[in-house]
Amino acid sequence: MQPEQPIDQNVPQEEYTQPEYSEAADFEQVSETQPIQWQAPEYVQERRSPWWFIAFWVIAALLMVVAFFVLQSWSFALLVPAMAAALMIYSHRPPRILNYVLSGKGIYINEKLHPIGEFRSFGIMRDEAIPSIMFIPVKRFRPALTIHFPEEIGEAVVDLLGHRIPMQELKLDLFDQIIRKLHIQ
Repeated sequence: MQPEQPIDQNVPQEEYTQPEYSEAADFEQVSETQPIQWQAPEYVQERRSPWWFIAFWVIAALLMVVAFFVLQSWSFALLVPAMAAALMIYSHRPPRILNYVLSGKGIYINEKLHPIGEFRSFGIMRDEAIPSIMFIPVKRFRPALTIHFPEEIGEAVVDLLGHRIPMQELKLDLFDQIIRKLHIQ
């Protein structure tokens, strides 16, 4: 009888057993059925210059002026600084470190399973400090899921996903481009 393997507390025990490799192991030798696990930040936080903050509050003030004088809406004029303050607080929130487990069933992010069947394809994004994978959902109005991963396991992750769903060249839509330019993520 083999000794029990330690299991990740974030994923239900009946779903998988923890792989027998360490982070320093050769990930090319991981079989397709064995899950791959890692930790990564939920997003890449970039440092903003003081000019970014000045421009942000100038735009908020301009929106207040437009709301009051052009639209003649007191409520919207009062809502703009509240939204700007909330966005400022949210953008200063440090990223959490998330636990990821990729298996044949899907991807676990902390304790939540996202089945592979939810996604029509995936693509690799290399424009950030940490490489990431963007999953394109099957449902039309559902937002794409982006996860970050360490470079040393990138090939194993892409191989495992490539056997399940097609890989495609990603092109960010206008909204995603604006979010990235403003460094709001």
